[in-house]
Amino acid sequence: MPPSREQARHEVEYLTIHGHRRAFVRTGSGPALLLLHGLGADHTTWDRVLDQLARRYTVVAPDLLGHGESAKPRADYTLGGYANGMRDLLTVLGIDKVTLVGHSFGGGVAMQFAYQFPERTERLILVGSGGLGPEVTPVIRAITTPGFEHFMGALTLPGVRHVAAAAMRALKRTGIKEFRDFDEVAAIYETFREYDARSAIAHVTRAVVDWRGQVVTMADRAYLTEAMPLCVIWGEEDRVIPVSHAALAAELAPGARVEVIANAGHFPHKDHPERFVRIVNDFVRKSQPATYSRARFRNLLREGRVPAGATEQPVEMASVTPIR
Repeated sequence: MPPSREQARHEVEYLTIHGHRRAFVRTGSGPALLLLHGLGADHTTWDRVLDQLARRYTVVAPDLLGHGESAKPRADYTLGGYANGMRDLLTVLGIDKVTLVGHSFGGGVAMQFAYQFPERTERLILVGSGGLGPEVTPVIRAITTPGFEHFMGALTLPGVRHVAAAAMRALKRTGIKEFRDFDEVAAIYETFREYDARSAIAHVTRAVVDWRGQVVTMADRAYLTEAMPLCVIWGEEDRVIPVSHAALAAELAPGARVEVIANAGHFPHKDHPERFVRIVNDFVRKSQPATYSRARFRNLLREGRVPAGATEQPVEMASVTPIR
């Protein structure tokens, strides 16, 4: 069986940047992949794919600020702040360019990084990503409500927390598809026992979600992806962010490769790790890394679309039919 969060196999390294501790895993060799986890998760969400990816790439999987073993200060938890933090971490590690792999909230961070630092971004891989439409599970919207930190504090008292987490994991073991992600939900729920952790998560969520859903979208800047290889991966049975957003991604970025994985939920990299790695490897192999051109980027911004006659990146367009 793959390891649980409590049994993570990979050595965690630490760096202090801007006075805050940053935890991360670094493994493998070759072109760099930066793996960005989702809201409330940490680097261990990638445990089932890390070793396979490390056969071909230098893989860096950080705990975003406010998550996991990284610091949880009162700080800038906007997408721009996270993108800056990832740039600084890569700079300290001596990594100049990366292929970004962002899951859920991490997809929003990946898109923001690619927008702010196109000269350092070779490819963009979005996995069940935020930022493609307003819809999101009510559970995440609830985090934005006033008093969440104190209410969740009561729900994570020792007796309540142990019973609730055990119930979630028991539901996961039933094999019912509606509960397929409940092991990950239980792990995230247990991190809320720390006030600093739930306060950080509340700040993060309020920066990108309100009571009506997601407020940050790539729609107005999707044309910029024409200058960069883009792959979108989704679980067909995602209950957190609907799979319809994968089709929306295909509309917003017609040059993107879109893969919908059957019998997978919000964590396709955990549900079908081998298939996930095959998609990543194939996409990286078949796409040329983006080459930043200030003049081209300027023209894209001026025109709001790809300039007529411009040469496109040779990105394969895959069917949105679920992979079975």
